[in-house]
Amino acid sequence: MANIGLDSLFYAPITEGADGTETYGTPQKLAKAISAELSVEIAEAILYADDAAAESVKSFKNGKLTLGVDDIGIDKAQLLTGASVDDNGVLVSTSEDLPPYVAIGFRAQKSNGKYRYFWLFKVQFGIPSISLQTKGDSISFQTPSIEGTIVRRNKPLGNDKHPWKAEVTEGDAGVSDTTITNWFKAVYEPAYAGD
Repeated sequence: MANIGLDSLFYAPITEGADGTETYGTPQKLAKAISAELSVEIAEAILYADDAAAESVKSFKNGKLTLGVDDIGIDKAQLLTGASVDDNGVLVSTSEDLPPYVAIGFRAQKSNGKYRYFWLFKVQFGIPSISLQTKGDSISFQTPSIEGTIVRRNKPLGNDKHPWKAEVTEGDAGVSDTTITNWFKAVYEPAYAGD
């Protein structure tokens, strides 16, 4: 089913313990969402034997998330990019800024009225891009976009795998109402027998 909307853009700060295990802070609203583009890079290896492909392995390498938003604001730009605010309230970006990792959550409305929910567990953003244009005969909105790199979590699941994304569609078989209503209250933690 096709997606027809995008809203509820949240972020959650990440604290890493000495062992690298991530702990998520409380999700907070990031901005009004305009667009979200997710692309994934796959590592692939093909073993050739007897003059043909005998085996193939594909695994997640990393991903890119490009968000179009109405406005990022100084406080969110500081948090997402590692920039600092000086004594005059000016956002100052330096070559030494170290952007922290955050979790990003959002939802997309489907054409049947249901929503598909997402959490990207570990994203590091770069500097927001800005496009400006003078007013002419008509007014054209100019909004920022910000691109982040998605990596897998350090903390393995009970099945000993490292997640990078969680996705669910409300109303699908096996999806509880509690999972949907709690989606933006905390970063989703996958549940497997043995966890």
